[in-house]
Amino acid sequence: MFKLERLLLAWLVSKPSTDAQASQLASGALDSFAAWSVEERREDQLLMCDFQGRTRSWLMVVPVQGESAAGTRLYFGSAVVPARATRGGAQSPGLGLPFRLLLGFHKLYSRALLFSAKSRLMRQRPEQR
Repeated sequence: MFKLERLLLAWLVSKPSTDAQASQLASGALDSFAAWSVEERREDQLLMCDFQGRTRSWLMVVPVQGESAAGTRLYFGSAVVPARATRGGAQSPGLGLPFRLLLGFHKLYSRALLFSAKSRLMRQRPEQR
């Protein structure tokens, strides 16, 4: 699903990306990826902001020791935020119509991404998790 999003971003807003860049972002070698830039990075967390400053994505990993094997718990958060300021410098009163209309899609899409990631991990053999 992320690849579909990346394809749409490349086509709609000229923000292409590659699998190699995704790996570099995860390892800390890159601070921007497709339509996002790193707002804050910690050893186990990443906070990213889109190029318009309107959405945030938060990712965190936590090592987990299970009964049969060690693994990693993944956390993900996503938010659509109001614009910081208008052209005249005044605060924007809210999200604006386009973002309000897309909020429902954003929620569904976020859930679909998480379900897809979980399904992919569950298909892997236990020793690969």
